Amino acid sequence: MSATDDEYVFDEESGEWLPAAELAAKRAATDAVEVRDSVGNLLADGDQVTLIKDLDVKGAGQTLKRGTLIKSIRLTGDAQEIDCKFDGIKGLVLRAEFVRKR
Repeated sequence: MSATDDEYVFDEESGEWLPAAELAAKRAATDAVEVRDSVGNLLADGDQVTLIKDLDVKGAGQTLKRGTLIKSIRLTGDAQEIDCKFDGIKGLVLRAEFVRKR
């Protein structure tokens, strides 16, 4: 058995022998973080969401009311955090459990 034989791994999904690095990259892509809203809808970059409860915004001295529409969200790579833009508040990050996809 040579050293090159160790570099290939059997992929059960496709039934093929693939280079270990290629299979690892393929698995990493499928293990991407899924962000879900309060009712389980899958969120994606650019989605519009509505707040499901009043939220006090730390550092802004402002409260976002229930029903407020947030346009064009961005995913952060964290399963529970989404990055948002809202008038008068810079760097707004909301928890996905407090929003519902529109």
